[in-house]
Amino acid sequence: MMYRPRRNRKSEAIRSLVRENLVTPNDLIAPLFIMEGSNQRLEIESMPGYARLTRDLIVKEAKALYELGIPCVSLFPAIDERKKDSMASEAMNPDGLLQMTIRDIKNALPDMLVMTDVAMDPYSSDGHDGIVCPQTGIIKNDETLEILANMSINQAQAGSDIVGPSDMMDGRVAYIRDALDDNGHSDVAIMSYTAKYASSFYGPFRDALDSAPKAGDKKTYQMDFSNSREAIRETALDESEGADILMVKPGISYLDIIKEMSQTTTLPIAAYNVSGEYSMVKAASERGWLDGEAIMVEMLTSFKRAGCDMILTYFAKEMATLIQKQ
Repeated sequence: MMYRPRRNRKSEAIRSLVRENLVTPNDLIAPLFIMEGSNQRLEIESMPGYARLTRDLIVKEAKALYELGIPCVSLFPAIDERKKDSMASEAMNPDGLLQMTIRDIKNALPDMLVMTDVAMDPYSSDGHDGIVCPQTGIIKNDETLEILANMSINQAQAGSDIVGPSDMMDGRVAYIRDALDDNGHSDVAIMSYTAKYASSFYGPFRDALDSAPKAGDKKTYQMDFSNSREAIRETALDESEGADILMVKPGISYLDIIKEMSQTTTLPIAAYNVSGEYSMVKAASERGWLDGEAIMVEMLTSFKRAGCDMILTYFAKEMATLIQKQ
């Protein structure tokens, strides 16, 4: 007898019936870049189709995303250089750009989830995710935890539903969980950037926020891209410290890590389909080298196939729009 797997591929009807993984708008988190001002949009040259938006336009965009079925936005503020310092003090401003935008969205869309980034780099004059020792240039892990905890409390007080520590300091999930619980925010979730690699795919994002390190790199705290067992160790640590969701960043070059993590934990797994991955597809599509829409669908589906429950992606609106048309 000859086995004929092609019988399950012979028409779109049968292919759709046996299809194992589908991306839906419910799987998507849309990142948004915020800037000061009103009714302004500043295009990000290295991220075609993406822009910094002022608070009023962010609310309009959030409404459009919500109507497409996208349940969550992730906010990233572009902070004025004059407000940056070595201790990321502006991150604790209750009336800062991020905090006001959180309130704007929650007032307009109470049921939309708002996720916020917990790391010093957008606010830091050094461009690092932790406090930099001025004498040695070493990132001071334990001293940074207090700042991260205060950032998380501040964001939760403004209305954030999910805080996302992206700093990769040791022990920060437990420190943040305790701080949130002690300050009456036990219902605020932590989506930990569990396996955040020292990657070259982050360039366009750093353009978007002007947040590149002023000196050195992030290899002493972000993970070596050669390692996979280390990600499993970080998974166990973040789960034990109280994380609610675990994230792998970047996404497309780390599908093996997503798969391993999904087989190691019962917690939900997120992937961050990062700026460089987005920009490569857009650039190739603009030149006619690739079918950008088809690549988008294939790429996002690969995250689901690898074991992701949710995908933070710059394709969120485009993908949800495509799904709605089908």
